[in-house]
Amino acid sequence: MADLMKGKRGLVMGVANDRSIAWGIARALAAEGAELAFSYQGEAFGKRVEPLAASVGSDFLVDVDVMDDASLDACFGALKDRWGTLDFVVHAIAYSDKTELAGRFINTSRENFRNSLTISCYSFIDIARRASELMPDGGALLTLTYQGSNRVTPYYNVMGVAKSALESAVRYLANDLGPQKIRVNAISPGPMKTLAGAAIAGARATFRHTEANAPLRANATLEAVGGTAAWLASDYGACTTGEIVRVDGGYHVLGMPQPDHL
Repeated sequence: MADLMKGKRGLVMGVANDRSIAWGIARALAAEGAELAFSYQGEAFGKRVEPLAASVGSDFLVDVDVMDDASLDACFGALKDRWGTLDFVVHAIAYSDKTELAGRFINTSRENFRNSLTISCYSFIDIARRASELMPDGGALLTLTYQGSNRVTPYYNVMGVAKSALESAVRYLANDLGPQKIRVNAISPGPMKTLAGAAIAGARATFRHTEANAPLRANATLEAVGGTAAWLASDYGACTTGEIVRVDGGYHVLGMPQPDHL
């Protein structure tokens, strides 16, 4: 397949480098014929994203701070000016102070709680509102979550609460935007070796544990997540909305580790 997304245009937010989940998604969408725009925050990330965007034929990059309304308005204004409409948005943005992704959740600070929830959850709502205005014929909104949203995961701490809120937002947005034929879904990969994942204490041990115990004995790959996103953003996903689609080798079905790892 090479034209699943032919004729569709969308914004990918959250690419940090070539190991980012957002990049895996972007690469898959581009391979299926999508035309892409990319957001980044700050000059340093812009320099990383530019060659990646160029490799999939995109010269459409926008500097965006999701904590700044004017910045978001400028982003979606640029999308409207250049394309007029949108078919999809990929939201792969999350944040927590690295120092609070270790130790005990109970020590979460008020400031980091507020920032984590605002950037990791509210930004998706904010973006959905703006994007929906550019989707007169329907579209797809995708975000990324993690199983720490509903099961305690060592050191995930406040990000677990943020992802739980994000998953709830997915359901409420799906209901709000359904009459406009806009689908809203989240993909939940297992642990992956990304820049964001590396910020969490014990990340390597978590990665090894899930790989050893998942039914498929494997963690998710960028290709697997990208393929799932392509399905959800394409017309094949026309009747799927409000879902948390797990791409974790089946780890989420387990009640205990495999016998060899008890």
